[in-house]
Amino acid sequence: MAGWIIVLIVLVVVAVLVIGIYNRLVSLRQTVRQGVADIDAQLRQRHDLVPNLVSTVKGYAAHESATLEAVIAARNRAAAGSPNSGDEEQLAVALNRLLALQEAYPELKANSNFQQLQGELADTEDKIAAARRALNAAVSRYNTGMESFPAVLFAGMLGFRHADFHRLDDSEVGTVDQVPQVRF
Repeated sequence: MAGWIIVLIVLVVVAVLVIGIYNRLVSLRQTVRQGVADIDAQLRQRHDLVPNLVSTVKGYAAHESATLEAVIAARNRAAAGSPNSGDEEQLAVALNRLLALQEAYPELKANSNFQQLQGELADTEDKIAAARRALNAAVSRYNTGMESFPAVLFAGMLGFRHADFHRLDDSEVGTVDQVPQVRF
């Protein structure tokens, strides 16, 4: 009889331990998913700003059509593709070229609409960087939690997989909705 009680106590302790590990890993995984969603929201905001910025520049630098078309093409690829495809980096390069036009067009530089959009874009870029840092920290905590003893014994059996740094799941990437347009 005492043997059965000991076995039952051990089983209860293991069950409580597994439940605790499971709940902790679920919480950490949710933090990673929230980080992915935060980055996605910032990328969508960046995509929303680009057409308005290009439209504002068109009013002053219409003959810079190659630069403007390159920015719109990069924005469309970034909005349609996976954030891991390199399209976001190409968009950043194209935006830098667009913002450099303000040096050639002093009246553009003085335009309040351009200044406001440029400020919003800079703020969005800062938020993207902060969201990426937060995601990397969450991924690190999640992966460490999975690899720590005793979680390492149960994580795989409970269906938990390692999260990748700098990765947004296609299933979690939103679509860019219709954006209000600024016309000159």
